[in-house]
Amino acid sequence: MDSKVQSALVASLDKFAALSGNDSLKLQQDLLDVFNKDLGFLEKVEEFDGVFDEYPAFDELREVYFDLLMINFFASDIKKLEEDYLDTDEWANIEEETIDRGTELLNLLLYINECHDEQIKPELGDFLREFLLVEEDEFQDEFHIYEDLISNQQLAESSIEDIVSHKAMIELGDEMEELFVPFMSFFNQPKANEQAFKDLEEFSANKEFDSAVYALIAVFNEKN
Repeated sequence: MDSKVQSALVASLDKFAALSGNDSLKLQQDLLDVFNKDLGFLEKVEEFDGVFDEYPAFDELREVYFDLLMINFFASDIKKLEEDYLDTDEWANIEEETIDRGTELLNLLLYINECHDEQIKPELGDFLREFLLVEEDEFQDEFHIYEDLISNQQLAESSIEDIVSHKAMIELGDEMEELFVPFMSFFNQPKANEQAFKDLEEFSANKEFDSAVYALIAVFNEKN
């Protein structure tokens, strides 16, 4: 299992558990076991879903953790497969089978990996224009998905309190409805810190989820 993925999962789950009052130790171990298994991706997805089915109190995290499962596949599992595996019919079938799974968090995690490779700091403008290419005509699907971030980029320079209060005043698209606060909070505070978590706990209407996803992103961004 990729070490960054493991650290992000554990930190995120710990944060969600602490704020929701639900014990996560057994779930954490069960998820780590699945991530570490030597199985095909779809088989892992089946076991992954089986684990979450056993812990309904944490179901809100299922799809963002699916993104982690995918990132772990790219970072770790794929090393055991043929070099051009992502060009095979088998992978095309996996993409088709999982097309409705996961969230836009996957793109942010891929972007963070690219930042680490290029030794640059993650920035919202760079994420939108250079990674997602939202200004290019052929990437207008991405523009519409990320329009809420594009039109509110100034919030990345404000505060978590402002981010949360602004969310309450705007109508967000489905893709960003749940992720707006943790995404913006990350670009506002890329390094996890106690004040950021205090602000999310105090101001967020969904402090468990927002804090957990922020923790996931920020810890994933930490260089090993």
